[in-house]
Amino acid sequence: MKKLLSLIALGACLSFGAAHAQSACETKAMDKNGKPLAGAAKTSFVKKCEKNTMSSAAPACATKAMDKNGKALAGAAKTSFMKKCEADAKG
Repeated sequence: MKKLLSLIALGACLSFGAAHAQSACETKAMDKNGKPLAGAAKTSFVKKCEKNTMSSAAPACATKAMDKNGKALAGAAKTSFMKKCEADAKG
């Protein structure tokens, strides 16, 4: 019984996280009259919003890309850090 409740709780947490990540730009998807966008207009708006969020996060993430000794990251370590930082900034 405990395992079942644990699995249900885990599933709820994961679904909330996925929904939260998408909702940032989707909640802003409104037309000029304040009605929610739908279809292609919503898709286009969300894509543009996410792109703008990613591009605005890139400079901030680049300045944070340092190792524990204060040296700039390079190569795969920098790429990995940038992906994670931009994903965190997005969602």
